[in-house]
Formats: sequence, C-alpha cells, structure tokens
Amino acid sequence: MRTVETPQQLTDGSGNLVTAPAFREVIPRDPGASFRWRTHDYPDPLARWNRHPEYEIHLIRHGTGRYIIGDAIGPFSSGQLFLVGSNLPHDWVSDLRPDETIQGRDVVLQFDPAWFEQLQGVVPELGEVTPLLAQSRRGLAFGGETASEGARLLEAIGEMSGSAAIAGFLSLLTTLSRAQPDEVRTLSSRPVDGNAGRAPSDVVAAALDYVFANLDSEPRLAVAAQIANMSESAFSRFFKNASGQTFSGMVKRLRLTQACRLLEHTDATVAQIAQSVGYSNLSNFNRRFRDEYSMTPTEFRRARVRPGLSAVLRDTSNL
Repeated sequence: MRTVETPQQLTDGSGNLVTAPAFREVIPRDPGASFRWRTHDYPDPLARWNRHPEYEIHLIRHGTGRYIIGDAIGPFSSGQLFLVGSNLPHDWVSDLRPDETIQGRDVVLQFDPAWFEQLQGVVPELGEVTPLLAQSRRGLAFGGETASEGARLLEAIGEMSGSAAIAGFLSLLTTLSRAQPDEVRTLSSRPVDGNAGRAPSDVVAAALDYVFANLDSEPRLAVAAQIANMSESAFSRFFKNASGQTFSGMVKRLRLTQACRLLEHTDATVAQIAQSVGYSNLSNFNRRFRDEYSMTPTEFRRARVRPGLSAVLRDTSNL
C-alpha cells in the first residue's frame, strides 16, 4: 500500500510498483446475511483501486488523504461518508508516515444490486431509494447532518443482527435518500464503464502506483504504458475508458490535490510545495492551481484557516 512521509517519499509499501496485481474485488457472500458490514485498517490488502458489482457505503473514521472515485479526485478527512455505485472504480489513499498504520480507518457496508431489486419487488415503499442508487453510479459524498446521522447508523449496524440489522440498513438508506441538496455531492463526471476484458483495475492500479511514487517529478505516459505492457496509444485509450480521465489529467489532479493538503497542513512555502509536487516553475504552478480552484495557492491557504470555509473549499476539490 502507499505511504507518505514527505511529498518526495510517496511509495508503495510493498516495494513493488511494477508488478502490482490486478484487483477486481470479490465480495464474499454470507448465506446468513443480506449484506456485508466490515471495518478495516490502512494499509490493508483490500484498500486499493478496485471495483465490484456491489453498492458500497463507505465511512472514513480516521485520517486524511485523497479519494479517487471514477474520474473525481479530492481530499477526504474523518467523518466523511460516501456511496459508490456498482462497478464504479474507487480508492481512498491515506497520508501516512513510514510504517504507520491507521487502525479501523474505515467502516464499509456492501450490498448486491440484484438482491436489492428483488427486495424492492416485494416492498414497493423502497422505491423512495431508487433515485439515490441511480445517482450513486457517479459516486456520492455526504456532509452535514446527513453524514453525521448516516455515520451513526452505519456504526450501529455492526452491533446488530437478524431483523434489527435489516431495519438499520433500511433506515440508513432512507437517511441518505433524504439528504438535503447542500448535503450531498455527485463526484464522477460520468459513470465509468467497467466492461469485460482485461480488468480496468489491472492497468489503473499499476499506473496509480507509478504516479504516486513519482509525484515529485514528472510521471511519464511512456513509462506507465510500459508497466502495463501496452503501446502508448493503446494505454491512453484503455486508461481513459477505465478511469474516466486521461493519464495527464489524473497526474495533474493528484499533484494539485496533494498541494492543497500541504498548503493546509504544513508551513512550507508555496515555492517549496510547488517543487515537492513536481512543478519546477512557480508561475506555471500558480496558473494551474488557479485554473482548478479559481484562487491562488496563497488565497487557498488564507481562506482554509477561516472558520466556515472548509466545506466550500472541499467542494472546489471535486475535480
């Protein structure tokens, strides 16, 4: 898994960037349960770029970092709640020091679309949830009271069994479906197609490992294509189809999101931060930053420490 000490030391904790295995997560089925609830630490073998047919409700308990959901990249912090639709690629990458582990970083609930469709067939009142699940094809992030109540319900489900667990699950979905417009954000610009053939996670996971290891320099398309054992043109097409964005776009967004985190959480100068995320030209960094966030890095840092602006600035990170 990827760990962080300084911006220059983003590495794959396994020490093996080139041969990152393909990962299409298979969700174990428990014949005695309608859905799967679990917690996991970070790093964890399952905490990586992956996709699966099941819907996923995902709570970040601890830590900060960057999410990648479809073609959206942005920062996350403790207390954030997400709903990821069927086969939408996703990853949450925590900021870690070497050898650091975050115990119980996530709570995850996963449920099968076919099972839920059958449930709706006999419980028509669940039609209220249909729009929520349709929107989740692009990934949703919840805030405000909805996130707080959703997190409480999700945690409580872990202590339940039998019919009480089903009741808690339905209450959670109802809470999310009734979120106020200012409490829910759509993330990916479009659903990402995860069709058959070579798994999208195969190529994208290896490319992401390479990008994270080289954020302080200039990750190159040619190297990423070589890692994937593909021609540059074939890799470009495949990467765009699998992740929803171009390789260069992914690199730019990851570097700028890392810059935002450093602006907020460190005292490094803007020039030092620009250098640490691979921009040797400060003017170019300032221009790219302004293009993405409609403010300069200095303005971002100044605004970030003002009360009440965190949510506003978080929205600007919906790249």
